[in-house]
Amino acid sequence: MLSPNDKMLGKLDPFYQPSVSKQKTSAEIISEARNALRTVRTQRPFTPQEAQRKLFGPASSRTSENRPPSSFSLHASSFESSDSRPISGTRLSPLELRINPSSSGFGSLTAWSWEGWNYTEFQLILLTLATPSLLPLLPEVLGDTSSLGFMRLKPKVPASPTREEDSCFSFPKPPVDPVKIRRVSNARARLFRAASQRALLPDRSLLPSNSKKTVESKETVMMGDSMVKINGIYLTKSNAICHLKSHPLQLTDDGGFSEIKEQEMFKGTTSLPSHLKSGGDQGKRHARASSCPSSSDLSRLQTKAVPKADLQEKDAEIEVDEVFWNTRIVPILRELEKENIETVCAACTQLHHALEEGNMLGNKFKRRSILLKTLCKLVDVGSDSLSLKLAKIILALKVSRKNLLNVCKLIFKISRNEKNDSLIQNDSILESLLEVLRSEDLQTNMEAFLYCMGSIKFISGNPGFLNEMISKGAVEILINLIKQINENTKKCGTFLPNSGHLLVQVTATLRNLVDSSLVRSKFLNISALPQLCTAMEQYKGDKDVCTNIARIFSKLTSYRDCCTALASYSRCYALFLNLINKYQKKQDLVVRVVFILGNLTAKNNQAREQFSKEKRSIQTLLSLFQTFHQLDLHSQKPVGQRGEQHRAQRPPSEAEDVLIKLTRVLANIAIHPGVGPVLAANPGIVGLLLTTLEYKSLDDCEELVINATATINNLSYYQVKNSIIQDKKLYIAELLLKLLVSNNMDGILEAVRVFGNLSQDHDVCDFIVQNNVHRFMMALLDAQHQDICFSACGVLLNLTVDKDKRVILKEGGGIKKLVDCLRDLGPTDWQLACLVCKTLWNFSENITNASSCFGNEDTNTLLLLLSSFLDEELALDGSFDPDLKNYHKLHWETEFKPVAQQLLNRIQRHHTFLEPLPIPSF
Repeated sequence: MLSPNDKMLGKLDPFYQPSVSKQKTSAEIISEARNALRTVRTQRPFTPQEAQRKLFGPASSRTSENRPPSSFSLHASSFESSDSRPISGTRLSPLELRINPSSSGFGSLTAWSWEGWNYTEFQLILLTLATPSLLPLLPEVLGDTSSLGFMRLKPKVPASPTREEDSCFSFPKPPVDPVKIRRVSNARARLFRAASQRALLPDRSLLPSNSKKTVESKETVMMGDSMVKINGIYLTKSNAICHLKSHPLQLTDDGGFSEIKEQEMFKGTTSLPSHLKSGGDQGKRHARASSCPSSSDLSRLQTKAVPKADLQEKDAEIEVDEVFWNTRIVPILRELEKENIETVCAACTQLHHALEEGNMLGNKFKRRSILLKTLCKLVDVGSDSLSLKLAKIILALKVSRKNLLNVCKLIFKISRNEKNDSLIQNDSILESLLEVLRSEDLQTNMEAFLYCMGSIKFISGNPGFLNEMISKGAVEILINLIKQINENTKKCGTFLPNSGHLLVQVTATLRNLVDSSLVRSKFLNISALPQLCTAMEQYKGDKDVCTNIARIFSKLTSYRDCCTALASYSRCYALFLNLINKYQKKQDLVVRVVFILGNLTAKNNQAREQFSKEKRSIQTLLSLFQTFHQLDLHSQKPVGQRGEQHRAQRPPSEAEDVLIKLTRVLANIAIHPGVGPVLAANPGIVGLLLTTLEYKSLDDCEELVINATATINNLSYYQVKNSIIQDKKLYIAELLLKLLVSNNMDGILEAVRVFGNLSQDHDVCDFIVQNNVHRFMMALLDAQHQDICFSACGVLLNLTVDKDKRVILKEGGGIKKLVDCLRDLGPTDWQLACLVCKTLWNFSENITNASSCFGNEDTNTLLLLLSSFLDEELALDGSFDPDLKNYHKLHWETEFKPVAQQLLNRIQRHHTFLEPLPIPSF
């Protein structure tokens, strides 16, 4: 019959019984994880570094036909000499010019029909003259059109211009240089817009290169008396035409006109005199709708009354620019003509500094087109160092469209060679590239962004650029770029061209950066994780994008704060499950997604619950398990063909790696009390785990076998009626025997833990005794390994619950081993000391004499140890930090002290003291 104290002791929780406390301390959580349910660790999937720098690596899902090239040719001719916005490529409708027969004197001529518009100086002159006041001059200007091969004029009513007029005018020949043609075409578009607003070609203020004086140029056209005033000289119609012939006009670099002989530059704006504004037949002039100027063009072309002081100030500014250009820039440009590469590179550096000093960077610089043409010609030199310096200046001049694309391609070509990383770092090209991403428009320059990001991706793989990229705001710029792509995709409902290609470069760069703790903190501060999830969701059909983002998450979730942040984003679980279903046979993506899920469910019980509540979450894991289990079986060699080389440790195969990560997820979510019983009752999950133990050995794949055993351990924790684990408990015990006899200590420990749960069943206890597993457990007490001794003692404790099996402790010297374990490990592990006392308590239930029960020597030792361990000052007088000391005190008070006190009282009541016991020292 048990005493009251014995009855109280009998009410203590049995080994491995789930705790019923609602709020647990950190120490209790640690204790529970050790006693029964445990999370499983594994290594992050390895990503080998690509041998060559390319936009898309060899593992890319993109074929060569549907991805931008990483190799291309680039020459000076690839750049545009004019960086202005190109005009529309739409063919314009024919222009119909109507002439008043009464005012012109050409009664037979009513209209002209124009076809075959070419971008030539001839058309620019016509547009200049195509004002209401000058319309009567057109027939005289046209003259004989039979010699104009580039233009077809079809008169609806034939007309015969006079020979006198025909002889006085000759048209300028169309330019042969394609660069000049492009310049003319750009200027033509501007002049046509001006003509459509009833404005003459703006006058320009003359600035000769060898003089500081400003000469005002005025042109006046008077149609009423057939007089034309050009540059202050009044001419008749015929003389005006001859004046055009003797002073042909050419288009200057800034879009204006100058006489070829003078080589003058014009500046300024002058409108028509007021007494001429009403002249001509204005109502009959038709302008093209497609050539209507924008509001900015109108504001620029409107006539304004400029005060004289402002004009003088502007003239002074022009004069200063001229002096700076001639004294600072021109000498440097002459240095660029030399053949020595080092000299030219030094000149480029000086040029950049000079332009910056003169406030000539950007796209407002007057001689910008000339400077760009000069710089672009040097690209053909083929020097990487020179090309980088040229690219830096060209980017600083704020080029756009094709030129921006070409300069980004130029830097991309150079950055493909790792040997050029030092050049890139010395010239601070990274800052220029980041400025492109920060300031340029994404939709307009998508392809340029692609090659710009490609260069940044290459150099991000070099640790030497890490701090520079972080300090210059690369993380914020890239996340903002992802945000723009997400918003555009959501707004338009479709992907922008090349946006997927661009995302591959952005995410690959972030993957290189997230190893830094500074980057991880930035990710959390700017809420980068939801943006990455959104991009993965929108581009779930793009395997490369999803793989890169999965690589980012696999790195981030290895850290607790980032893991918690991602786990709190509830939409991520459904996203990851969708990816598993979509790419079930794509190992490189699936293995990372499963690894991320393992990290999320490792320490967060809420994450386990949210994941399990997602639709078909368990079915998805089961389907994935079956897929890669079959792949692993097909790749498995027969036992007789493996040889000694197979026994050596080798890296897991791709299929094995997925199974390793997958069993880890199962083990982690099984910790949740609502999910664990469901998994334990799932025949598919349990069957695949047991099959893994059947055909895999520790020599084949150690981590997979251990993870599968740990998962079975967590499932065996739940003693539910429909548990498949309970139905197959004896078969599981047989499978565990091969782990016990191995030389792998981790495998032995996992097997002992499973026996600790299964040994609560009477049939399993019989199996243990019949197969001498209990002798193996007692031998493990000598291991001096706390976790192994703890698990082995748990099995022995469950065996001693059966009265018929208590005698086995004496067969192999079990009592002495338990006492030695208490003495050696008890003061540092009160949980283990509690298990030893519980085992001895069960063993001594029918005690009549302590010496005959435990043996005289072991009895005296127990009395000494228990008396000392129950003294709080002696028991807790260890050199521990405060947190660990509190942890030990908690377990000493709640677990060890009640059991040890009862055991000491029992021994003292049944023991005769012959002499005082010495006080042991620790």
